[in-house]
Amino acid sequence: MGYLEEYKLWSTDPFFDEGTRNELIAIKDDAKEIEDRFYRDLEFGTAGLRGVLGAGTNRMNVYTVAKASEGLAKYILSEGEDAIKRGVVISYDSRHFSPEFAQITAQVLAANGIPSKLSDELRPVPVLSFSVRYFKAFAGVMITASHNPAKYNGYKVYGEDGGQVPPEAADAVLANISDIKDIRTVKMMDLDEAKAKGLVTEFGPEVDKAYTEMLTKLVVDPEAIARQADMSIVYTPLHGSGNKPVRRILEAVGFKNIHIVAEQEKPDGAFPTVTLPNPENPDALSMAIELAKKTNASLVFGTDPDSDRIGAAARIENGGEVTYKCFTGNQMGLMLLDYILDAKQRAGKLPKDSFAVTTIVSSKLAGAICAAFGVELQEVLTGFKFIGERIKLDDEFGSKHFQFGFEESYGYLSGRDVRDKDAVVAAMLICNMAAASFEKGETLADRLAHVYEKYGYGFEEAVSVTLEGKEGIEKIQNSMKELRSELESVTDVKASETLLGGPKVLAVRDYKTSKRYDFSGSEVKITPIDLPKSNVLLYELGGEKGLDWACARPSGTEPKLKIYFGVYDSCEAEAVMRLASLKTEVSEYVEAKLK
Repeated sequence: MGYLEEYKLWSTDPFFDEGTRNELIAIKDDAKEIEDRFYRDLEFGTAGLRGVLGAGTNRMNVYTVAKASEGLAKYILSEGEDAIKRGVVISYDSRHFSPEFAQITAQVLAANGIPSKLSDELRPVPVLSFSVRYFKAFAGVMITASHNPAKYNGYKVYGEDGGQVPPEAADAVLANISDIKDIRTVKMMDLDEAKAKGLVTEFGPEVDKAYTEMLTKLVVDPEAIARQADMSIVYTPLHGSGNKPVRRILEAVGFKNIHIVAEQEKPDGAFPTVTLPNPENPDALSMAIELAKKTNASLVFGTDPDSDRIGAAARIENGGEVTYKCFTGNQMGLMLLDYILDAKQRAGKLPKDSFAVTTIVSSKLAGAICAAFGVELQEVLTGFKFIGERIKLDDEFGSKHFQFGFEESYGYLSGRDVRDKDAVVAAMLICNMAAASFEKGETLADRLAHVYEKYGYGFEEAVSVTLEGKEGIEKIQNSMKELRSELESVTDVKASETLLGGPKVLAVRDYKTSKRYDFSGSEVKITPIDLPKSNVLLYELGGEKGLDWACARPSGTEPKLKIYFGVYDSCEAEAVMRLASLKTEVSEYVEAKLK
């Protein structure tokens, strides 16, 4: 069925609710909008769905959610009686229609005879991940679009280990969804009937209690907290799901002077006080910083709507002037990594065969930190599911000991009872680290300076080019094809000088073809890459410490082309200068491919 036929069906068939039909009738003269809403089904990727709210096959709505849930149900049914009996845990965040989408998911699963445990109120990603393991469920579903703008929502699927489903399972669910040719055939049980039959039950406080108790065991330095319990801290949930669990753990470990940004405390899917509910953006912390100035807070932090990402800022006094320094995701990851390993080693609690995990687009200084403590650093593809996978393979089912994982996009994890990034545990660890610094008369800004002094200066940045709609997606994909074509056309080392249009390229890792092209010798050498395939090109650029790099990859969750840069040097000023030059050269070259 073509997109115009799909549009006609959705806008006229009484199967679809009146609001959906009226929304589509209103765009009957907008050919481009109709095409964008119906030219494809909303893509089910390795983690599930994410898209703009609205009517259409390429939008997030009750029908696309029901269809995805039917595909998940068929997958669970194919896995046998044990999988069916263990069922699914479902949670949701504060976004528009999140509770409704969670309920629809439960109703579709019930119609297929699959029991589910439905959160009795909004709860964040880390609690959902924990709950899957706590209940020994076969799968989990989290309704969220994470840090995206308010017009988005999403549907993330988790496996029995509490991590996002691996590619094989995602492919199986996708195949089942693709087999549904008529969305009107999706089955759904009345919610009251499902509850009466025991196919839908609710969960709540017992999980909160267990989750909080688990987190208290991950405190690194309880004595520092006890001595700095009155340290002033400002927190903003940014209208999301972090408010209760974050406050719960901070109070449980002993912090007593926590100030909440009242205007951003309550859940609100419109996110009315911020342009974007993303703590990666310093502007999202502006109201929290204003409150911090009034309360003399040493630390400010905020979590995104599903509380898997966290951004933080530290108080700095200079000649009587008070400012707050916002940290990048890499900077906070490096500080936490160094703090955790150092504190555990000093306490004699750093086991042999310990390891940490980061991603290919995160700071390369993580390697120097791990080496200083004799800890293995593992590097994985972008996406926390790959970090969760390493915990499963090397800790849960292996002989190694996971200590910490982070990615540059403000995601952190400690412990092994959650398998996705966890802003709740990160909040506790950041406050613990701030208390330890405060005892020395230092701020987190001072701690970051010490990290750079010890391991060298490293600075990273990223540029995101957003291109929405069908044409935008095509431009992003075509730009990657052109970059890859240029790489594959290099047959001699000298020809590699044309790659990226300026910086000297020593090697390129093409994760889509699993090939590394080495141009450092007299001839091109190609070797295999032992990581899953992904549409990523990473350029190794050498530099003073041999660690400089640039990378291009389409976002897996947003209509963006992301371009990353990293520069490392023993001189801070030199690193800053070279990063600015690299960013200009590479971003201009790559963005030209989008025209």
